[in-house]
Amino acid sequence: MLRVQARSRSLVLGLCALQATVWPLAVQSQQVYRCPGNLYTDALSQREAAEKGCKTLEGAPVTIIQATPRPAPRPAATSGGVERPPASDDAKAKDADARRILEAELRKEEEALATLRKEFNNGEPERRGDERNAQKYLDRIKDMKDAITRKEADIASIKRELAKLSGGAGAGASGGGVR
Repeated sequence: MLRVQARSRSLVLGLCALQATVWPLAVQSQQVYRCPGNLYTDALSQREAAEKGCKTLEGAPVTIIQATPRPAPRPAATSGGVERPPASDDAKAKDADARRILEAELRKEEEALATLRKEFNNGEPERRGDERNAQKYLDRIKDMKDAITRKEADIASIKRELAKLSGGAGAGASGGGVR
């Protein structure tokens, strides 16, 4: 019985030693290559890798992550004829709040624009005491024109946002023309 145990032990130890010498060779024979374009592969032979300009990765652990399939992109909804699905009460409340906020902001911006235009006085604002130099006056006129242009762009942007909320039915806020 001792002979059988000794023989089985030596057999097991021999198999372990064989596995320890063969396993690294099996793992090592499967080289991982880094090819141009950041492509990592182990599916090439050494000759194919050399032909494609791939470099062998040695001693670097490589983790492979399987890509998950992406859902097919949905076509973008246009405002012409495509209806939105019915919104929930929460979504309707958020839309109403957003519309109310945008309308208030639009009124505020239109008032600020009216003030700027009144001060601009069709390109001839009143001179200030510190504007005895003509260049200072011209610089202030230019700054005023720029401010009016920015306000007009802001108002147009707010109106576009309101139109999006309304589903393209128009801003629905004060109809003062911007010029």
